Amino acid sequence: MDTGNPRYQLKQIHCRPWTLSGLSLPLIESHYENNYGGAMRRLNAITAQLATLDFAKTPGHVLNGLKREELVALNSTLLHELYFASLGGDGTKPTATIKEALARDFGSYDRWRDEFLAMGYALGGGSGWVLLTYVPRDGRLLNQYAAEHTQAVASGVPILALDMYEHAYHMDFGANARAYAETFVRNIDWKAVEGRYADAIQVAPPRPLVQEEFANVPGVGVEELKAMLDTGQSVQVVDARPRHFVSRTHEIMDGARWRDPERLPDWIGELSKEAPVVVYCAYGFHVGCRTAMALREAGYDARYMTAGHMGWKALGGAVKMA
Repeated sequence: MDTGNPRYQLKQIHCRPWTLSGLSLPLIESHYENNYGGAMRRLNAITAQLATLDFAKTPGHVLNGLKREELVALNSTLLHELYFASLGGDGTKPTATIKEALARDFGSYDRWRDEFLAMGYALGGGSGWVLLTYVPRDGRLLNQYAAEHTQAVASGVPILALDMYEHAYHMDFGANARAYAETFVRNIDWKAVEGRYADAIQVAPPRPLVQEEFANVPGVGVEELKAMLDTGQSVQVVDARPRHFVSRTHEIMDGARWRDPERLPDWIGELSKEAPVVVYCAYGFHVGCRTAMALREAGYDARYMTAGHMGWKALGGAVKMA
C-alpha cells in the first residue's frame, strides 16, 4: 500500500469569504484553516496509522478507537466542505425549485426556515450540525441533527449544512448563537443548494423487493389497507396464513377472517366479486401471493398485502385473538 501521499485531499473553499454578509474574514479563515484543516490532518494521520496495523494482532479497543475517530474526522471534513459550499448567496431568495420542494415537504418555505433555525438555536452553547437532507427512499427532504459529526441519516444526501459548533461563530458572535444562525441563513447560496438537490434526487432509492414469480399479482401496502379500513371502504380481508402460523400466535388482524389456503375451493364462494379482496399471509411472500393469484384467476379483484401479518403488527394495526 502506498502511504507516501495522504489518502484524503484538501478541497478549496467553495464560497468567496470576502462576499459574506455578517461573517468576518478572520472567522471564516480560522474555521477553514483550523477546524476543517485540522479534521483533514487528523483524518490522514488516522488513516496512515490504520495502514500500519496487523489487524490479527491489534487489540480490539485500539481498532475500535481508531475506527470511531476515523468516522468522526471523515464526517467532519465532508460536513465542513458542505458548510462552506452552502454560503455565498442571498439567503432571502430561495430558487423556485427549492421553494417548491420545501413547501411540498414542510408545508411552506417559512415553516422549513422556522424549524431549521429553531434547531440551530437549540444547539446554542452545545455542539453539532443542522442539515437539510434528501432521503432517496422516501423522495423527500427533512431537517436533521448530526451530533459529533456523525448520526447522519443512513443513505440520506445532505444538501445544506449549518455548523453549530462554537468555533463556527464565537469569534464574531460570542455566545449569541441565535444571531449567528440567522446570519447563516441570510448567506445561503440557494442556487448551489438547488444544484445539490438536483443531484440528490437522481440517487435511486434502495432496491425494492421483487418477487419475479408473482410480478403480475398486485400488492397493497399495510398503510394503504389501514387507510381503506379507517375510511370505511368496503374491502374483504382474508388471513391466508397456513394453519400452523395461526395456531402458534393465536391472533388475527381485527376485521379479517382466517381461511385455510390449502382449502381455497371450500371457501372461495363466501367472497363477493362486488368488493375488492385483500389476502395476507405471514410475511407477504408466496402463500399470500398464490392465494391472491388464484382468486384473480377466478374473477375476483384480489391483491395481496405486502409485509403480511407481521407488517400489520409492525404498523401497530389492531389484532384480536383467533
